[in-house]
Amino acid sequence: MTGNPGEMHPSAQDRAKGWGDNVLVDIEDGIAWVTLNRPDKRNAINPGIVWEMNAVLDAIEEDDAVQVVVITGSGDAFSAGQDLKEYFREPDAGPPLDRERLYRANAAWQWRRMMYFPKPTIAMVNGWCFGGAFQFMIACDLALASEDATFGLSEINWGIIPAGIVTKSVSMVMNQRDCLYYIMTGDTFDGTKAAEMGLVNFAVPKDDLRARTIALAEKLKEKNPVVLRAAKSAYHHVRTMNWDTANEYLMAKHGQTAAIDPERGAEKGMSQFLDEKSYRPGLGAYRRED
Repeated sequence: MTGNPGEMHPSAQDRAKGWGDNVLVDIEDGIAWVTLNRPDKRNAINPGIVWEMNAVLDAIEEDDAVQVVVITGSGDAFSAGQDLKEYFREPDAGPPLDRERLYRANAAWQWRRMMYFPKPTIAMVNGWCFGGAFQFMIACDLALASEDATFGLSEINWGIIPAGIVTKSVSMVMNQRDCLYYIMTGDTFDGTKAAEMGLVNFAVPKDDLRARTIALAEKLKEKNPVVLRAAKSAYHHVRTMNWDTANEYLMAKHGQTAAIDPERGAEKGMSQFLDEKSYRPGLGAYRRED
């Protein structure tokens, strides 16, 4: 995949430019490596990243070569959050409509699209992760971090609250005491602590981070993609439902998934387990190539 580099502004012409300057995409063995590419700014989110990430998500959703998506950052940072000058000060001084379009587009890729993206997503946190970066890291299905990555909700230190959807995001994956401590103090913590608190799934030595991410992606590639998509969508929807409503929704979702699955995965898995006795569901996936 190739992009069209260029300066990005919130105009129709620029929104159509694609990517290649602020965001890089490399597809290898079914994995789309999506890299925020402003290393000199610790990959802080500017309008260019916003427009390019929306274009990237549109493209890789349609690309059959992409089975799993990994989001990471170039250099020594995942992302330092929103760019204070380019994302806040400059748009605030411009036309209100342009600012509103930018904010809507940022919400779209950082959590609305990312959380419900039809393909599995993994955040590979390779370094600095601050503020607004929490939104799309948490919106990814899974997350791995380097043990020495640095995390922080530093907004309190410069006189604002963790806004956007940051506070909501962290409240969904961390307990109340941890959330309030880091929101109220602005203290930083490392990848190991992030894993202990449940902010990321695993923390690994930096030299092992890419290999462990690939191993996780390969595991996801083994699963039925239609069922995988339905499973993650169902999870996000039932979180806010009561028990009875969740039961009705999940049974309906189960039936819908079986009906639209071209692999007939439920039938295939059942046959391989009961008839062929060729695999055990608790220990691995059914053979999808049959």
